[in-house]
Amino acid sequence: METILALICEKTSGQVMNRVLVANNTRATVEERCGSVDVVRVGALTRVGAVSVCPTMPVRLAREEADVIIIHEPNPMGLLSYFLARPGGRLIVWFHSEVIRPSWRYRLFYRPFLQFALRRASKIVVASPTLAGSAPQLREWQSKCIVIPYGVHLGEPSDAIARQAGEIRQTAGRPVVLFVGRLVTYKGADVLLEALTGIDAVAFFVGDGPQRAALAAKADSLGLSNRVRFLGEVSGEQLSALYRACDLFVLPSLTRQEAFGVVQIEAMACAKPVISTDLGTGVAWVNQHGETGLVVPPGNASALHDAIAQLLADAPKRLAFGRAGAERARSVFNVDRMIDSTLDLYREVTQPRHVA
Repeated sequence: METILALICEKTSGQVMNRVLVANNTRATVEERCGSVDVVRVGALTRVGAVSVCPTMPVRLAREEADVIIIHEPNPMGLLSYFLARPGGRLIVWFHSEVIRPSWRYRLFYRPFLQFALRRASKIVVASPTLAGSAPQLREWQSKCIVIPYGVHLGEPSDAIARQAGEIRQTAGRPVVLFVGRLVTYKGADVLLEALTGIDAVAFFVGDGPQRAALAAKADSLGLSNRVRFLGEVSGEQLSALYRACDLFVLPSLTRQEAFGVVQIEAMACAKPVISTDLGTGVAWVNQHGETGLVVPPGNASALHDAIAQLLADAPKRLAFGRAGAERARSVFNVDRMIDSTLDLYREVTQPRHVA
């Protein structure tokens, strides 16, 4: 999401003064200018799980004199800071995804602050109508929800990217399957490895994470080590080349933690068919079954295997799905449309309220 948020700040900077408060990865608080955006990296005292604890963030937030406060959720420290600071300005909660398998800590320390923010929010932004209608946390706030789909813009490939894509295909010598994402459990990379058994293709896994070693060992145990490449993090140019080199893109996520799947749009923008999973979130709304690709049940390696085999054996269908995906990326997941909708939202929430 960081890339999307940076893009929004960059593209709205001519009409909006953006200021960002984020947790730093050290105890020091640092203020810096990133392009046209002021960024305050608030010092973190410690971490509790994945949450940075920033004792001075509520104080920092209380000092802000903003017309609009945006909390990008999930964001426990942001919610707590808003509750304590009670800053002026209209509140927008940008609801990117749910907290999955909530614990007693969630119920005690997180949910009350989330409900406080949702109650105070002028608007709640989601990236898909599916998430708005299915997230339990939003059930009583439907009237506040507005859909602003994420947008991406990869542009036309440079000669260098096109040449690199050709080299990837030539080196592979087989059809190319692409996965892009963090190597964590909910992304389902282990299921994809199982699905690749018996498939005559080379699979590139882009991204890093705590499961990388275990996944490499699994690939070896399945006899796939000569046809699976774990590339780790790659440059933007390399990623663009890989999208253009692949025959199909797979997002095999397992849980509702995958709320949208921006990588699907990136693949679709390059006219590539997508295989994704039906999670009840925005994932299957982005990649529409039978139109831009195929959707299979999560965690079902057999169904995923069959979908991959079906598309690799049917070049005309891959081409048709790819063309439809590229058109959907242009028309629905358009950067200009995302920015225009965001600016319209800012104008709407800052209009004076008229009391009859």
